[in-house]
Amino acid sequence: MKITSGDKVVMAILYENPTTRDFIAQLPLTVDMEDFAGKEKIFYPPKKLSTTERKAVSDPKIGDINVYAPWGNIAIFYGSYSGSRDLIRIGKITEGMDAFNVTGTVKNVYFELVEQ
Repeated sequence: MKITSGDKVVMAILYENPTTRDFIAQLPLTVDMEDFAGKEKIFYPPKKLSTTERKAVSDPKIGDINVYAPWGNIAIFYGSYSGSRDLIRIGKITEGMDAFNVTGTVKNVYFELVEQ
């Protein structure tokens, strides 16, 4: 997946699961990503994503792309965080993480599926 924020390009891999498939079905997508807790950028996709195959995230890493099942938001973690049974990992940033390690809202973030 390619994520573009202004002149910054971020690349990510996506994992195979029902939640990821629901997300891919909504691409391409442009959103504003709000800062949450000083360690993640979040947004709510236009349509709710499947959370049926929820599996605890026990080994959290900076760059993880997760869905927080209770709220339905997508979160890209740019700071350390604790694992949770309410997170569904759908992918990870492979390059360009610095685009999200900024203060405040990141506007007009464009998500698109690309072949790698």
